[in-house]
Amino acid sequence: MTDATTPRRKGKSPIKKIGGRTLKPSTLMMGHGFDPVLSEGALKPPIFLTSTFAFENAAAGKRFFEHITGKRKGPADGLVYSRFNGPNQEILEDRLAVWDGADDALVFSSGMSAIATLLLALVSQNDVIVHSGPLYAATETLIARILSRFGVSFVDFPAGASRKEIDKILASAQKMAKKKGGKVALVYLESPANPTNALVDVEAVRAARDAAFPGDQKPAIAIDNTFLGPLWQQPIKQGAELVVYSLTKYAGGHSDLVAGGVCGTQALIDAIRPMRNTIGTICDPNTAWMLLRSLETLELRMTRAGENAAKVCAFLKTHPKVVGLGYLGMIEDKAQQDIYNRHCTGAGSTFSVFIKGGEKESFRFLDALKIAKLAVSLGGTETLASHPAAMTHLSVPEERKKALGITNNLVRVSIGIEDPDDLIADFKQALDQV
Repeated sequence: MTDATTPRRKGKSPIKKIGGRTLKPSTLMMGHGFDPVLSEGALKPPIFLTSTFAFENAAAGKRFFEHITGKRKGPADGLVYSRFNGPNQEILEDRLAVWDGADDALVFSSGMSAIATLLLALVSQNDVIVHSGPLYAATETLIARILSRFGVSFVDFPAGASRKEIDKILASAQKMAKKKGGKVALVYLESPANPTNALVDVEAVRAARDAAFPGDQKPAIAIDNTFLGPLWQQPIKQGAELVVYSLTKYAGGHSDLVAGGVCGTQALIDAIRPMRNTIGTICDPNTAWMLLRSLETLELRMTRAGENAAKVCAFLKTHPKVVGLGYLGMIEDKAQQDIYNRHCTGAGSTFSVFIKGGEKESFRFLDALKIAKLAVSLGGTETLASHPAAMTHLSVPEERKKALGITNNLVRVSIGIEDPDDLIADFKQALDQV
C-alpha cells in the first residue's frame, strides 16, 4: 500500500484520513489510488489497453527498470510494460492492500497463479513446506505432486490443530529440512479450509513459528483467506504475513472473471514481485478494471450474502434429511468456536451441508435445485452448490479425503444475494426429493 506522501503515479496524494479519522475501506474503494486529473478528468479509471509505456526520458527508464529487476525495493514509481505493471493493476493493488491493512499487494491472472508464483518465489530445492489441511485440491496437487518433482517436501497438520500439535509438526519439518540440506521455507495455511470450513488458529501458528525459529531467518506465514476475506477476517491482525485470495470469488463477486491476489509485508511482496515479472502471471487490465468495479460493492454484497446464509442455515439445521452443517455461525466444537471468536467478524456465506445418505442422495438434492445453480466456485451474487468429493476434490486420494472429512454426503453451498425465503423454498423442495 503506497504511502500518502509517495503515490505510485504522479498526481494528488491519496487521502486516507480526514482530520483524525481514518477512512474505512468501503469509502476508499470509491477513489483510492486514482487521480482523475491523470485521465482527462474521468471519474472512474479507464481501461489502459496498451502493451508498453513511453518513458519521459532515458534516466526515468533506467530508474523504472531498477525497480522491475529488484535492484531497488518497493513498487515501481513508473510504468514499464504490461507484463510488469499497469495503471489498472496498480490501482487495484492499492485498494486490495487497504482491506487487510497490508503494506502492499500484487494481482495475478488467477488464484492458482498467485499461489504458484508465491511458492516459486519463496521455496527452493530440498526445502520443506508446512501446511494445514485440507487445502484447495489444486493447491495440494501443486505442493505434493509438482513441487515434489524438484525436491520440495511437505508436512501437514489438521486445520483445527492445537499449539502443541503445531509445535510438533514444526519440529518434524526442521528435522526433515536438516536431513535434506534445505530449510523450512514456508508455513502455508487455508482458513476456513475448503470445503470443510475448519478454522486454523493463526495466532497459535505464529507463536509456534516464532518459538521454533528464534532468529531472523523465519519461514513466512501465508494464508488463503478466500472463504471469509477480506470482510469477515483479516489474518494479518493474527500474525500472518501474506494473505492469498482467489479474487474470482467474493472480491470479483459476479462470476464473470478469474483473478488472484496476494497482500502482505513489503519485504515479502518485494520477494514475490520479481517472480511475477519473470513468468508473467499478472492479471490483465480489463480484469483489473472489473475488479475495481466489484470492490465498490464488496461490503454490501458480502453483508447481504452473510445475512442470507444465516437464515438458510437456520432452516437446514432442523431438516430431517440434513445430518450436519459446516457453518461457522453454528459451531459445535469449543476449540473451533474459540478460534472463530478471536479471528472472525462474520460467519461467511459458504458452508457444507451433510445430506442423509451418500453420493446418490447428494446428487438427487443437487439435481433438484431450481434457483441455486449446480456449479463450482463461490462468492458470487448467485447461489451455487457442488459436490466436492466428486468435483473439486476428485483428484484427492480417497484415504486423504476420508481423513479430511470430505465425504460423499458433503455438499458445498455458496449463498448469494437472492431473497432468502425464495432460497429456503428451493432447498426445501430439493430436500423433499432426497
